[in-house]
Amino acid sequence: QKKRRAATARRQHLKSAMLQLAVTEIEKEAAAKEVEKQNYLAEHCPPLSLPGSMQELQDLCKKLHAKIEAVDEERYDTEVKLQKTNKELEDLSQKLFDLRGKFKRPPLRRVRMSADAMLRALLGSKHKVCMDLRANLKQVKKEDTEKEKDLRDVGDWRKNIEEKSGMEGRKKMFEAGE
Repeated sequence: QKKRRAATARRQHLKSAMLQLAVTEIEKEAAAKEVEKQNYLAEHCPPLSLPGSMQELQDLCKKLHAKIEAVDEERYDTEVKLQKTNKELEDLSQKLFDLRGKFKRPPLRRVRMSADAMLRALLGSKHKVCMDLRANLKQVKKEDTEKEKDLRDVGDWRKNIEEKSGMEGRKKMFEAGE
């Protein structure tokens, strides 16, 4: 019992000591960051002194605009570089994924889409494509052929079978064959 209490008490003491050290280290880091920030601002951003004449004020505005343009150009260049590197990273990770060969295909779902909707999805909303597949088909008139007339004249097949069934039907078939 005493050993357990002593061990837990020692553990709690060590834990509190570590927490106190961590708090002091965090405070030191925050103070160092603040000093570094002040040094950077003092170096790169001198205190603003507004001139008295209009011409000097305009010159100051022109200098500030030139600096803003330079910073915007740098920002744009870094954004483009970042996008390029992100694209390269995606391509390389895709190649790595393909090389591993552990690609699990997702289950495909059936989607009912018309041809127009598919083209709109593929080409984007800019292209307005109307694809009526039936519009270009030829109009063909049905001609009554002799076969169709014969089929119409025959009528219901059940009647023919009833007529041919039994001895009378066989007699008719025999007479028709001669």
